Amino acid sequence: MVDGDVPERMQAAAFDEFGGPEVITLRILPVPEIADDEVLIKVWSAGVGVWDAYERQGTLVPEGAAFPIVPGPDGAGTVAAAGSQVTNVAVGDLVYVSANSRPKGGFYAEYAVAKAQYVAKLPEGVSVEHAGAMPTDALTALAGLDALSLSAGAWLLIFGASGGQGHLAVQLAKRQGLNVIAVASGSDGVALVTRLGADVSLDGHGDLTQVLARIREAAPGGADGILAMAGGKTLDRLTEALSDGGVVAYPHGVQPEPSERPGVPVRAYDGAANLRQLQRLNELIEAAPFEVHVAETFPLGKVVEAHRRLQTSYQGKLLLKVS
Repeated sequence: MVDGDVPERMQAAAFDEFGGPEVITLRILPVPEIADDEVLIKVWSAGVGVWDAYERQGTLVPEGAAFPIVPGPDGAGTVAAAGSQVTNVAVGDLVYVSANSRPKGGFYAEYAVAKAQYVAKLPEGVSVEHAGAMPTDALTALAGLDALSLSAGAWLLIFGASGGQGHLAVQLAKRQGLNVIAVASGSDGVALVTRLGADVSLDGHGDLTQVLARIREAAPGGADGILAMAGGKTLDRLTEALSDGGVVAYPHGVQPEPSERPGVPVRAYDGAANLRQLQRLNELIEAAPFEVHVAETFPLGKVVEAHRRLQTSYQGKLLLKVS
């Protein structure tokens, strides 16, 4: 089924060579056509993440992509057309998408195509304006919680808790009945994770001896697991707060990569976008008020500025407003 208002051409941000933010430019491209198992989405918003910079630099390019490349695995909008085999969404539905495989282009465009398995209806409580910034980080946070597999009532320490993945992990962990110690960046980060429900909120830029003392005061038996959204010396110190048998889990791409030490096993994980995980994510999101914290929103014409902002410090996520 197809919405009769779909044009033949669209505005998109794309690049014809790998390089810095300046290689991305606006141009007019054909609206991609869908296969029987695909969905065409009229894009409202698109997330801007570090993986977009990797794609732009040529180090993380989707299989089958060809110049001009339209980046962006994350987006939200309305279904404009659905292939004959698509049953999970229909034309007119508000949806969000996490599509690492996207040979027909990403969400830095007025229209984007994705396999139906990467598409989910927008859950209650998340605005379509902000939902485009959520999918990959939320699914990755969920995978991290799965990797740790902690029981309700356990103590979870989240390092990098005010970042894109971290602030979503705080909320998902609380929905799973975990006690959350959130180590954030600066006073703004502490305020954010406190608002999002962390049981203990600490500034990772502060005195780590005091931070560890606060953790031990809250969880005398130690943290049962750490979700590490960053590596380095601070994480090394935080592992001192783990209980016997405690595990560190981190998403692939964290640098420096956390390393195992005696008695501290380390597990790496990736997010998975499929219908089952999307359903689980939606159920968790709808269990309580949920916030996708957007630090800054850019119009599509300011995509270069958005990629430059990626190189700075901020809380939560960056977002492109497409339409």
